[in-house]
Amino acid sequence: MFSFFRRFFQSKIGLPIFLAFLALMALAFAASDISGNTTFGGIANTDRMAVVGGEAIPISDLTVATNTALDQVRQQNPTLTMPEFIEQGGFDEVISQLIDRFAVGEYGRKYGLRAGDNLVNSEILKIPAFQGLTGSFDEQTYLAALRQRGLTDALFRRDLADGLIEQQLLRSAVAAPQLPEKIARQYAALVLEKRKGEIALIPSAAFAPAGNPTDAQLTAWYKDNRAQFTRPERRTLRFAVFGSDSLKVNATPSATEIAERYKRDTAQYQAREKRVVTSFVVPTQDAAKALTARIRGGATLEAVAREAGFSASRSEAREREAMASATSFAFAQSAFKAAQGGVVEPAQGTLGWYVARVDSIERIPARSLEQATPEITEALTAEKRVAAIADLTAEIEGEIDGGTAFAEVAKTYGLTVETTPALLADGRAFGKPEVQIVPQLAPILPTAFQMEESEPQLAEVVQGQQFVIFEVARIEEASAPPLAEVREAAAAGWKRTQGAVLAKQAADRIMAKVRAGTPLAAAMAAENKPGFEREVIDLERRKLLANQSGRIPPPLVLMFSMAQGTVKSLEGPRALGWYVVALNEISTLPLENEGELVAQTRQQLGQALSDEYRQQANVAMRKELGVTRNDPAIAAVRKQLVGEQ
Repeated sequence: MFSFFRRFFQSKIGLPIFLAFLALMALAFAASDISGNTTFGGIANTDRMAVVGGEAIPISDLTVATNTALDQVRQQNPTLTMPEFIEQGGFDEVISQLIDRFAVGEYGRKYGLRAGDNLVNSEILKIPAFQGLTGSFDEQTYLAALRQRGLTDALFRRDLADGLIEQQLLRSAVAAPQLPEKIARQYAALVLEKRKGEIALIPSAAFAPAGNPTDAQLTAWYKDNRAQFTRPERRTLRFAVFGSDSLKVNATPSATEIAERYKRDTAQYQAREKRVVTSFVVPTQDAAKALTARIRGGATLEAVAREAGFSASRSEAREREAMASATSFAFAQSAFKAAQGGVVEPAQGTLGWYVARVDSIERIPARSLEQATPEITEALTAEKRVAAIADLTAEIEGEIDGGTAFAEVAKTYGLTVETTPALLADGRAFGKPEVQIVPQLAPILPTAFQMEESEPQLAEVVQGQQFVIFEVARIEEASAPPLAEVREAAAAGWKRTQGAVLAKQAADRIMAKVRAGTPLAAAMAAENKPGFEREVIDLERRKLLANQSGRIPPPLVLMFSMAQGTVKSLEGPRALGWYVVALNEISTLPLENEGELVAQTRQQLGQALSDEYRQQANVAMRKELGVTRNDPAIAAVRKQLVGEQ
């Protein structure tokens, strides 16, 4: 997940270098009132996150940057909550990236780099969000977008300039460096590495107390572990689905309208003729005449074409105009003069001279107004219905935009209103896995999770055929429930936490015995506790990577980073217990026959090397400028985001 997050949040060379952060900055000042109106002073003030080379980073930037980053990660994991995001390292990543961003801008300005007004203007002109209906930059649209986010033109331009300075500074540092082959071979050898060992789980449940905690113990534990119980944001929607078949519109054409359409398309109802021809093209007129003569003498067109080294093709049935468009006017004229089965007089086309035969002739008689009326009526009815529905949906949308309540709109137009259960962002009903939402709601869920309550919208589900009016009836923010609602689960969590302390002590005893030469299984048995698990590992690294699709269990990650003959422990998630990992043997398959693997390794690590150069450059710039963090203010924001204050 965080590889995606870093790709989003880190600047890239070229135009995207600043556009991702631009979206962040465009939102950053919308929450500028979080800190209140304070004056700039020392780092101890709560209005700033850090000071980088004399430039302060507002604390409000950190708050909104974290929310923006969470929104981006939610595109892949819609139900991710803020506490989970922070627990997995997202908040710390945001802090690091904000500081790096400011450091690069300040460093560039210190050494005379600049992004002039004309360059900044040219970048603003490229941003689609600031373009009007004509597709060109529109100043009013630009200013309205800035006002909507509480951003001034000056601050917006500052961020664009920082992005351009970063481009100038880091282009050479991250420009596709080549990993030396010797180093690539070392990394390739890791892929061929095979490790043998054992992984044991010492579960907390085996050491958990039998009795329940006191109210005071449970309350204190729950206060410190609320994030484990956080429920994702839920939204209840009211909606009404309607379609072209349910809207009452008058789409029956009048006799006058039918007559006018017949007059307009009179050519379509006149007698027509379509012809199918088989033909091939030769370079010269003389060749075409000679081959045509052979066909008229009794040889088949296909045989003549084959003997001359050409391939004959059969066309679909075409009218004169369509045939002229596909071939040439002269050829179409000749083809429509020939009789059915007859050979066409040679005629020139774009690529040469046609040799052809008329295979069939389809004659379509003229149709009177009376004969064409059913067809015209059907076409006009469909057109009028589409137009009427467009007018009606525009009328409904106008009612909504004008502030008419959802229920009133539905009543006026005879629509059936339905209400969903509390939904998660991915469309699942919270606490009701058996409930399936109506399919028409799936496309509008992303919009629904950005809306305020009681602000109805109309959406087109199937173009011209199906629509839905919807509004958010209730928003339940992501939060931990009261202890009373999860008391049983919290008590189990408290027990695991208590057991985890003893499980850690048991894991330490087991490791000590293994290091002294006792087999892992015997060391575990000496604890005389139920529920212990042990698994023998004999695995090649490339098989591990291939089978796990990148989702590698942490104990295996640890095993593949240990030294041979060592034993280590690893804490399981959410007080599950402790893992004991023993690595007995490391072997590597021969690399001589893996030339392709070495080449792939060089290519794949190119981006990693580029990122490493970027990080080293950022570290150097931070060091030279000096960075002072306001840890108390950062801690306060962290608590605020997880709902602890």
